Amino acid sequence: MSNTQERQNIVIVGGGNVGISTFNALAGHLDATNSNLILITPRPYFTHLPAALRLVVTSEGKLEETVLMPFGDKHNGPNKKVLNAKVASIVDSDTKGRYVVLENGDKIDFSVLVLTPGSIWEGPIDFPDNKGEHLEWINTWREKFGEADDIVLVGGGAVGLELAGELKDLSPKKNVTIVHGQKFVLNDTYPERWRKYVASQFLKRGVKLVLDDFVDDLEIKDGHITTRAKKTIPADLVVSTRGPRPNTKFVESLGPDVLTSSGYIKIQPTLQLPNHPRIFAGGDAMDWVEQKQAGKAPAHAAVISNNILSLLGFKKSTVQYKGSYEVVVLTNGKFSGAGYFGILWGITIGGWLSSLIKSKSLLVGMMKGSLGF
Repeated sequence: MSNTQERQNIVIVGGGNVGISTFNALAGHLDATNSNLILITPRPYFTHLPAALRLVVTSEGKLEETVLMPFGDKHNGPNKKVLNAKVASIVDSDTKGRYVVLENGDKIDFSVLVLTPGSIWEGPIDFPDNKGEHLEWINTWREKFGEADDIVLVGGGAVGLELAGELKDLSPKKNVTIVHGQKFVLNDTYPERWRKYVASQFLKRGVKLVLDDFVDDLEIKDGHITTRAKKTIPADLVVSTRGPRPNTKFVESLGPDVLTSSGYIKIQPTLQLPNHPRIFAGGDAMDWVEQKQAGKAPAHAAVISNNILSLLGFKKSTVQYKGSYEVVVLTNGKFSGAGYFGILWGITIGGWLSSLIKSKSLLVGMMKGSLGF
């Protein structure tokens, strides 16, 4: 699909929360007679990641039937479509043209490009893109968790903690140990008092915490692993629950100054790339000091969609992204959890309210409605 004099392509790379939210925000404003809206994503479905940890632990509730949300008629029409593919590189030049190159060699011209490629995860939520392989991956991990007695989780952020809670739901008798490289669970975004409270809630469930220590070698030897501080921990399954890295290798094709040393996309407050005014970025992959969370998606998408419409002449002025309040609700299995809201003095909530907000439902219905599935 290429540009003509009559039509222009607005291309979004990445079918996660920000990509879909931006797609939906633009769909109702673009002129169908002269604009194509194209969402490029490798999967024919959206994966609701906040539910992924329960999904890989238990078959209870058949979450695979609701957490994997297929794209449908809302995302395909006369001037909009979802294209299942991966982008290999980008060209953005006044002389050479503006287009993305897919891994199969096809080229898609763009007038405006939005980069929301998300993250690359480790461990059980490093899902394949093929639906059959994805389901097989889920079943394999369910078997691993079901058979294991001594499970070590390497990383005590939200992923490690929530996975520990799901494993204790699966069987309270399982020995679950989290090894985390800081003095307290999570990270310094959150106050120390709340991090201690979160740790206490998981300790009450029998989760063991090894803090201020690291696991450099995940290989099990003689029924245990050894930490950097020479602590031995019994293990028949070791799982990486460390944070993800940005999925931005293909963005390097724009030049050496586009990404930070950690691989995040450099952006201006308008969420445009410096020196590339027709390219925007949002979500986990953009370089902004904030926690990478699905809850930030509406704010990112609002700025990107407004500024695209301004660039195309549909709106008069641009807006700037000014960050979002830090909010997190952690599950601790189905019936407990802990939450922190970074407003006022820092509001915290306990197990009952956290369960009501997130732990029981995993926000599946809310996400389905907000994204239009």
